[in-house]
Amino acid sequence: MMLKQYCFRQALRASQVHLCPPAANARPSLPICHTHRQSFHHSSFHTVQEPSSQSYEPKHPTNIRININDHVKLISLGQGIINVVLSRPNKLNSLCIPMFEAIAEAASMLRNDKELNKGLRVVIISGEGRAFCSGLDAKGVALSGPKSSLNTLLKRPSGYGEEDGVGNLAQDVCYLWRKLPVPVIAVLHGYCFGGGLQIALGADLRFATPDCKLSIMESRWGLIPDMSASIVLREIVRIDVAKELTMTGRIISGTEAESLGLVTRCVDDPMEEALKVTREIIARSPDSVAASKELFQSTWMEANDATCLEKETTLQLKLIGTWNQAAAAGR
Repeated sequence: MMLKQYCFRQALRASQVHLCPPAANARPSLPICHTHRQSFHHSSFHTVQEPSSQSYEPKHPTNIRININDHVKLISLGQGIINVVLSRPNKLNSLCIPMFEAIAEAASMLRNDKELNKGLRVVIISGEGRAFCSGLDAKGVALSGPKSSLNTLLKRPSGYGEEDGVGNLAQDVCYLWRKLPVPVIAVLHGYCFGGGLQIALGADLRFATPDCKLSIMESRWGLIPDMSASIVLREIVRIDVAKELTMTGRIISGTEAESLGLVTRCVDDPMEEALKVTREIIARSPDSVAASKELFQSTWMEANDATCLEKETTLQLKLIGTWNQAAAAGR
C-alpha cells in the first residue's frame, strides 16, 4: 500500500493535476490516481419505467479531497464525515474497469491511509447524477479486452484488501466497506442494479427513495451475483427472498425493497436521512460505534467469508462463456 501511494504521489506531481481548493478547515489533499480509458455504457434497463428525474449533486463540491480516476470523489463534509461519490454521471455510474479500481482504492485508502482516516467517523456512499449505480458497463468492460478485464476482476487477492485480503477486485468494491471500522451508509436513488446493488449491500445502512429501482440483475446475463452477495444477502433477507430476487432478476421499487429488508429505510431525501443518522452516530463514542460494527459482523453468521467469496468465483467461472450464458446475454 505504501508503494502504491508513493506511486500516486509521483503521478500527481508529474501530471500537475489541479484539485478544487479545499475548505479552510480541510486537511491537505491526498494523491490522485488517473487512469485514462475509454468507456461505453451498456443500457440493460431501457424498458424499465423511469424513476423520478431527481438528480443528486455532491454536497460541498469544493471540499474534494481526492479524485480517483475521475470516477470516484472523496469529499469532506466536516466532523469526520467523508462522502464517497460515484462520479460517472453521464453513464449512470456504471462499472467499467477504472470505476472498479477507483471504488476499491477509495475503500482501501479510507481503511489504511492514516492521514485520511484520522478522525474518520462515518462514510456516506452516493451516486452523482440520476443514479446510484446502474451496474456493470458490459460493453465498456468487453472493449477493454474481455480476457484482460476478466483477469483484472477475478484475480485473488486483489491487493486492495492488504495483508488480510480474501476477495478479488469485483468483490472488494463491495466487501471492503465492511472492513472499515466506521459506519458506511449508502444513499440510493434512480437505478441500483446488479453490481451497484451489491456495492450498496456492502454498506452498514441503506436509505433509498420510494421510486428507486433495484435489482439483482445478473440472471438476465445467465450469471450469478458474485460480488460478495453470498455474504451480504444472507445477513439482511430470508433465503427464499434472496433466491427469488436472484433467480428472477426482477426490478423492485425502493418501497418494496424496504418491505423485504433490502434497504434500511425508504425516504424522499435519502441523503438528508443519511446526514441525520450520521449526526446521531457521531454524538456517540467512536470506540463504541466501531466495536458495535465489529461485534455484529464477527458473530452474525458463522460461515467463513473466504469460502463464500471463493465459491462465488468458482461458480461464476463455470457460467462465463457457456451457451446458456451467451443466450441470456443476447436476449
